[in-house]
Amino acid sequence: MDIISKIREAGIVGEGGAGFPTHVKVNCKAECVIANGAECEPLLRVDQQIMQYYPDRVVDGVVKLMEQTGAPRGVIALKDHYTEAIAALNKVIADKPGVELHIMKSTYPAGDEQQIVYSVMKRVVPTGGLPLDVGAVVSNVSTLTDISRAMEDKPVTDKYVTVGGAVNHPVTVQVPIGTSGEELIKAAGGLAVENCAFIIGGPCMGRVSQTADFPVTKTTGGLLAIPRTHPIFQKKSAELNLKMVQAVCCQCSMCTQMCPRNALGLHVEPHKAMRSVAAGLNLLGENFNGIFSCCDCGICTYYACNFGLKPSKVMQTLKQGLMGSGVKPRKEVYGTVDGGLELKKLPVSRMISRLGISEYDVAAPMQMDILPVNTVKIPLKMHIGAPSTPVVQKGQQVQKGQLIADIPEKALGAKIHASITGTVTDITADAIEIRG
Repeated sequence: MDIISKIREAGIVGEGGAGFPTHVKVNCKAECVIANGAECEPLLRVDQQIMQYYPDRVVDGVVKLMEQTGAPRGVIALKDHYTEAIAALNKVIADKPGVELHIMKSTYPAGDEQQIVYSVMKRVVPTGGLPLDVGAVVSNVSTLTDISRAMEDKPVTDKYVTVGGAVNHPVTVQVPIGTSGEELIKAAGGLAVENCAFIIGGPCMGRVSQTADFPVTKTTGGLLAIPRTHPIFQKKSAELNLKMVQAVCCQCSMCTQMCPRNALGLHVEPHKAMRSVAAGLNLLGENFNGIFSCCDCGICTYYACNFGLKPSKVMQTLKQGLMGSGVKPRKEVYGTVDGGLELKKLPVSRMISRLGISEYDVAAPMQMDILPVNTVKIPLKMHIGAPSTPVVQKGQQVQKGQLIADIPEKALGAKIHASITGTVTDITADAIEIRG
């Protein structure tokens, strides 16, 4: 069995992050395959329920990647309060040599790739590097279930999404890729309050949308409806105010002290970045490399800063500036892991409380049947790399699972398949629309 070819033909991308094409990522040799089931963001429920209801698929995906990479060790990392998932997985791995569970405390951001690799292997991935630099391949548990299905020649056509926040019935629902967010809100019983905006993803790293008129992609894990008056939108939406940084930042360094990447010795120092911006000078010197290790988890902005400033936005602004100037990160770890690392880990419950979203921290039961929809608008770029190239025409009849867009020649990309059976009603530079 050619595992790489089957993954490529299925159009699999990393579902827990930016969507790196999986057939490229796993075409390597590794010491350890790590299944990321820690579900980094608060309020989201997809990963834990995938492991609870589809443990066979998750474990099979781990075993297939161990076979592909030659890794003798497979580790499924998940949080200690996922009791149903732990029980289900333990039954499956009982006769799977080399596969084990790694139980983590419920801290934020436990699902960060850097944190998981260090927790499992006690090795630090260098700035500008990949887990493979320390012998690891990390894959989200949803991606692993897709890998398992790909071995049966089943392409990626559907996605599980947690729909929560100010909705009447929070739910985790399986939908065809390209389904509108408006259909997700309907599946959750509609809005519980008026005048909501939406966060695509989780409350910390998700992006804001003023409407629910957007399509589900291969990387969409959550949709949260939040009242527009909620303070979280002020944090996420307001522009960076440099005058506030200059006038208010007192260099207490709490943002740096609580940074999980800095605690790994990667020199992520938001307070120095704030000072540089306030002074309009390069006060980071040769330590600018730490800017590239910021994962934008938002702890500095949403939790650490007592003055309501936005160190994470400063970090991202500086990172974009460096990249725009052609500066690339040096692959290095030039610090040491903080001896108080465990004491610095932030409980998810504390983050939820600080964000003011405790009322939304409720169950979102998984709906096992695929949500029926009549129209999908499937984006041509749901992954890192080049947009996929349509291979169908307007007016053409397609079947669910049929290839509708291919990888451009000699480009990094992913194949895309029809998520419903119907007629191609529109093809644009951005998407293919299909009506059932």
